[in-house]
Amino acid sequence: MSISKPDGQLPRGPFDLGALGSGLVFAASLPAAAAVLGAAGDLEHPGAPGGAAVVQAPPGTGKTTLLPPLVANLVAEAATGNTGGAAAARVLVTQPRRVAARAAARRLAALDGSAVGERAGYTVRGESRSSGKTLVEFITPGILLRRLLADPGLEGTGAVVLDEVHERGLETDLLIGLLAEVRQLRPDLLLVAMSATLDTERFAELIGSPDSPAPVIDCPSVLHPLQVQWRPPAAARVDERGVTPGFLDALAGLAAREHARMLAENPDVDALVFAPGAREVSHVARVLRQEAGPRTEILELHGQAPAAEQDRAVSGRAPGDKPRIIVSTSLAESSLTVPGVRLVVDSGLAREPRRDAARGMSGLVTVSASRASARQRAGRAARQGPGTVVRAYSEAAYAAGPAHPTPEAAAADLTAAALILACWGTPGGRGLALPQELPKAALADAEAVLKSIGAVDADGRATETGHRLVRIPADPRLARALVDGSRMLGARTAAEITAMLSGDRRPAGADLVRLLSALRSGKDPGSPAFVREARRLERHAQSAGNPAAGKHPETAPAAEEAVGTMVALAFPDRVARRVAGAAGEQYLLASGTRAGLPADSPLRGHDWLAVAEVSRAAGRAAAGTGAVIRAAAPLGQEAAEAAASHLLTREVTALFDAGKVSARQVRRLGSIELSSTPVRPAAAEGRAAVARAISAQGLNAIGWSAAADALRRRLALLHRVLGQPWPDVSEPALLAALEDWLGPELEELAGGARAADINLLDPLRRLLPWPEAAGLDGLAPEKILVPSGTQERISYPDAADDGPPVLAVKLQKCFGWAESPLLAAGRIRLQFHLLSPAGRPLAVTDDLASFWSGPYAQVRAEMRGRYPRHPWPEDPWTAPATARTKARM
Repeated sequence: MSISKPDGQLPRGPFDLGALGSGLVFAASLPAAAAVLGAAGDLEHPGAPGGAAVVQAPPGTGKTTLLPPLVANLVAEAATGNTGGAAAARVLVTQPRRVAARAAARRLAALDGSAVGERAGYTVRGESRSSGKTLVEFITPGILLRRLLADPGLEGTGAVVLDEVHERGLETDLLIGLLAEVRQLRPDLLLVAMSATLDTERFAELIGSPDSPAPVIDCPSVLHPLQVQWRPPAAARVDERGVTPGFLDALAGLAAREHARMLAENPDVDALVFAPGAREVSHVARVLRQEAGPRTEILELHGQAPAAEQDRAVSGRAPGDKPRIIVSTSLAESSLTVPGVRLVVDSGLAREPRRDAARGMSGLVTVSASRASARQRAGRAARQGPGTVVRAYSEAAYAAGPAHPTPEAAAADLTAAALILACWGTPGGRGLALPQELPKAALADAEAVLKSIGAVDADGRATETGHRLVRIPADPRLARALVDGSRMLGARTAAEITAMLSGDRRPAGADLVRLLSALRSGKDPGSPAFVREARRLERHAQSAGNPAAGKHPETAPAAEEAVGTMVALAFPDRVARRVAGAAGEQYLLASGTRAGLPADSPLRGHDWLAVAEVSRAAGRAAAGTGAVIRAAAPLGQEAAEAAASHLLTREVTALFDAGKVSARQVRRLGSIELSSTPVRPAAAEGRAAVARAISAQGLNAIGWSAAADALRRRLALLHRVLGQPWPDVSEPALLAALEDWLGPELEELAGGARAADINLLDPLRRLLPWPEAAGLDGLAPEKILVPSGTQERISYPDAADDGPPVLAVKLQKCFGWAESPLLAAGRIRLQFHLLSPAGRPLAVTDDLASFWSGPYAQVRAEMRGRYPRHPWPEDPWTAPATARTKARM
């Protein structure tokens, strides 16, 4: 049944939209939204555009607060009209971040006058405040993905609202494709995508169709005057180690001074400072507490901060509270509103996922924030009144930044996404209406990882193991380590280490063992969240079909070995061995990547490490390798081999070097050589070694004797001048027909013969054409009789050269020789290099008659004084040819 509403009329239901929308900009767009969305649940027209819509509204307009209760009222009216008063289905609203989901639920509940968990609730990882009465439930995309896999029909759900789709988070992208398929089976399911940018056409086609895109509900931006200041500090923003401490100190000082200046004019001003990551946020907050003094409250807002502090940062300041400076990651950029902010101080930096396919690495890296992000951040200062944004970078840096953030799907590791798609029944996302096609190389790498842990089969379809792992809210590799590690270490220990690894914490000195100790003891700020996550993962481990998971093994390893074992189980390709003799602390990973340890790492000196995180770096930080180990734990070789057993190989490597085949049996763990022992090569291995050497070095790997080289040169000339049947003896042609002319000798070399004992003369003779070969000496003789009566050797050009054959002979031996000889059946003239008695060149000619008649006179005049003992007759035509001096003649 359709619940279409005329313009200006709002649906009645459990939420009082008039009261909720008081003072919010988006309230003016509610009647238009009600008219568009009122077609939801039209069973007579399945898939009608009214069942899906895109909402475009800038941050701070109230779309997250007002649209979900509007949808809930529409769903409630549809339920009443269709079933005569049946309970209304729930509205699910995704928020890309946990703090935003909690904040949105609390705000809606507060405006509604109900308790959180009644009509408005939330569910995030490790925490839920909802009940059977909940009509609007705010959840993270990951929660909804797992609900879809468990219940593809989303029974009991009347609508799904995907918020902040413009951020292009990978999980939200997947939800767009999966929910589009769900709507084909459930046309009554209302689907709304909300974006803070103007790029809505693509989303409208995805959740509607290219022929009939979903309608777009637009809400204009209402911004107060915004003053933009550019204040780049002297300190560099980043260096080879990341964001520089000098820049963070300058950013904190800038924020403290600007906030103090604005407080002098308005005591109700709060400030919002953007830093790229949790570490930088904590650094800036620590400096601000010193700079701003006790009269200002400094709050941190990032994913690792305690939930209570996150919630306090996004809540409004109560009367009498101290002015605040909230230091945040990009979390506060668009997905939630921080009340009271009139000053924004922007570092211009962001942390985005990046994947290095060449090194097999992925992780978060610091980049320049996009111009779209910079505008979103600046807009936070002018939502409630005139504001100021101070950008701690130059206008040139702003102009040089990317226009938009990189979509997560284009740069992130796709292992978890690939498993979700496989469990949905669409390996690789084939056939799904995704915002963009997943990168083929990254997808292939992800599917290879899933195959290695048994999560998908050869065709990319999810196995029983894969369906079990996808239910564990962790990266598939960590989930598999949790399941396997529970048998070895006990569920609690395995869950604690998994919780630490999934918490996106970067330990000091890359030492995960110390970080685990700090988390367990409560000395780390993230300890409360760690404890909650560990307990939750322990329950998953115990319910993952492992009867021994709840027991603690009697022979469990020590904490140091336990951490290394778990990391190796999760990332076997990152098991690493120290490179002996290398400059600095270099490690070779099983994947083939080399990486260095930080200079201050207590892990230095360990022979084996299990690496959880490695990222690109330059300079000293990477010990010259181009990558640095960010998180790791010590590991023994036996544990490394056990965890990465599928990477163990044993092969005989034969080499043809220094003219002889030799072989070694090499045992490897991926790219890490464990042992190498001399062995006698098999015939096939020897042949392969010889073939590789000849392929790389050519026939020089064997070597040409003088006689073989001379024959080859003669044959090359005849092939060039006369063609067939004289064979092509160029290097490419000989290599292409090795078995035809060199087969027996290759077998000898493969069997251990030395190249020095192989003469290529006889193999080359196998190429001679018969019976034409009988005329070889006549066509291309090795030597020629000269008038002096001696046989002189002819020099033929190299096989790759097209020059003439040359006879280098002393001039006196040729007196009276008038006709220059012709070779190759008269096709090519022999060239003479006429030499002095000392063997030095005097003249080059292929026409002796012309030489005797002309240039000889000049040569005679110059040489007779230099070589008076040798004959230099005036008439070379009649003088006897000789190799002797005048006296001996």
